Amino acid sequence: MSGGVARVALATYRLAGIMAYPLVGPYLAYRAVKGKEDASRRLERLGYASLARPRGPLVWAHAASVGETLAIMPMIRELRRRDIHVLLTTGTVTSAALVQARLGEEVIHQYVPLDIKFPIKRFIGYWQPDACITAESEIWPATVAELARRGIPQIRVNARISDRSFQRWSRRKAIAEALFDKLALVVAQSDLDAERFRDLGAWPVIVSGNLKTDTDPPPCDAELLVRYSNEIGSRQTWAAISTFEGEEKVAATVHRTLKPKNGQLTIIVPRHPDRADAIEAMLKEEGLSVARRSRNDPVTAETDVLLGDTIGEMGLYLRLTEVAFVGRSLTNEGGQNPLEPAMLGCAVLSGPNIQNFRDAYQHLARRGAARVVRDVEMLAKAVHYLLINDLARRKMVEAGHEAMEDMRGALGKTIKALEPYVNPLTVSARLQPKAAAAVGG
Repeated sequence: MSGGVARVALATYRLAGIMAYPLVGPYLAYRAVKGKEDASRRLERLGYASLARPRGPLVWAHAASVGETLAIMPMIRELRRRDIHVLLTTGTVTSAALVQARLGEEVIHQYVPLDIKFPIKRFIGYWQPDACITAESEIWPATVAELARRGIPQIRVNARISDRSFQRWSRRKAIAEALFDKLALVVAQSDLDAERFRDLGAWPVIVSGNLKTDTDPPPCDAELLVRYSNEIGSRQTWAAISTFEGEEKVAATVHRTLKPKNGQLTIIVPRHPDRADAIEAMLKEEGLSVARRSRNDPVTAETDVLLGDTIGEMGLYLRLTEVAFVGRSLTNEGGQNPLEPAMLGCAVLSGPNIQNFRDAYQHLARRGAARVVRDVEMLAKAVHYLLINDLARRKMVEAGHEAMEDMRGALGKTIKALEPYVNPLTVSARLQPKAAAAVGG
């Protein structure tokens, strides 16, 4: 595909966004009714600010969802330590709640505007960021073009490209190069990710490792942990976390297979808690007794499954077990983050479809902290083995801690890479009058 064709394709994309713009309002209203948008803040998605822009240097940081938000929190705190204002955008209601809970007034939070010319111009024109730092893999053409037009550096941190995304971009190489060469810097998670970004036209590209290895373990309500630990008592437990459709049925099959041998409690934490009603109905059809966290149900001796259908409590669920199967890997593809269970002392099990977290799994597997299972039968055998073999389980747990220590250091490398962009903003920020008034409104 020639450069001319790429320009036509990107112009067509922009035109399609402009033509769709009149329909955006009703679309957002519909999503709000479904609970997928914050009804009181829908205008933010159209680029209208709901807060004032402070005076002084400001970095726009974007994280699409919860995982990316958690990954860049330490970086954000480093920017704030340097007195640089941070405008953090996210795309989901869940991630917005997380930002409020973990960062509060440290950052200015807005929902990310839709990748359409008018919202993007309105958003960037109002906030006037000195730099834009985005996490992981998203590329939005209208946003990239508007930032480039205004000469605002675009930096990608914790950057990765999945197999599927790389194949898709590779089939549209000229379009990829027209977008990726506008990135001022890419800080990639792995050598493979770095190679892919370079192949698609990004430069310069460096490797830092995964920022998620430098995050704190997910927090936990101490009183809830004591309560559930007491209710569970001496029963063995295992967890199936970040599960997608089909994997809860797998967990139910494993539970029924092992119950006569172990009498264990199974903890199921779906990636999307809004599926909890359907999951509970399926589990009951399987003849299992279910306690739902969202209802505050007690765990009794008769409870088969604790259904973790809440947001932001992964730290609780993982502290209730030492064996965790990580989903989106057996009946779905891509995998989910295995670092949190390893960090919190769990032996990690996974299906084979872990393309999006290949590097993390390779590190864990080399240390003996993670095992891959092919099917439900192999998963049941692995869970049973780890439940009855304390030595094997403890070896995997300790290996997980060692692997996490090996992988740390991505934050320092990332901050060092950002210094040419951040240091001038730090100087400017510290020259600002401390009581400067906000601008905008």
